[in-house]
Amino acid sequence: MKRGDLLHLANACLLFLCTSMYLGTGWSLILFTFPIAPQLTVDNYYLQFVPQVQAATRFFTVMTAVMLLSAGILAWRERRSALRWYPLLVLLAVVVATLLTRIFIFPYNAEMAAGITSPERLAEVLGAWMRTNRIRVGLWSVQWLATLGYFVHRVLRAERPVVARSTRYGLSLPRRREAHA
Repeated sequence: MKRGDLLHLANACLLFLCTSMYLGTGWSLILFTFPIAPQLTVDNYYLQFVPQVQAATRFFTVMTAVMLLSAGILAWRERRSALRWYPLLVLLAVVVATLLTRIFIFPYNAEMAAGITSPERLAEVLGAWMRTNRIRVGLWSVQWLATLGYFVHRVLRAERPVVARSTRYGLSLPRRREAHA
């Protein structure tokens, strides 16, 4: 494997790592954090919510920039192949998720960090925050599926290089037999 190919693979793996982190974080919210929302009160929500969200915001802001760069490089490297659509889909989903976060979710984060004293307002903000985050988790899932699709496509393409090249030149080679255990 040439050095450029190794860097290309490392970049694709980095993008898969980042999309996997978003996927895991998002589904962790839905499966483990959202169910306790009815138990949160104006007295206890802050410690259950604000420090974690602030830390995640700092970390994911940097990671999002890495993802945009990585997906852009991957799309450019694959610009002449059908594989370009996977990182382009990741780029689109990252941009949409980032806009959703900045426009809708950050104001809820700021309001909760400032301190909510009304139980009615807390229920309203938490409900809106969770609904918006479900959309964002959907976008994170699309990012992960697109990155997985990139690798699946590469594997499937790699399994048939001889057949594809041989039929292009009018040659007919027998297909490889599958090894059965």
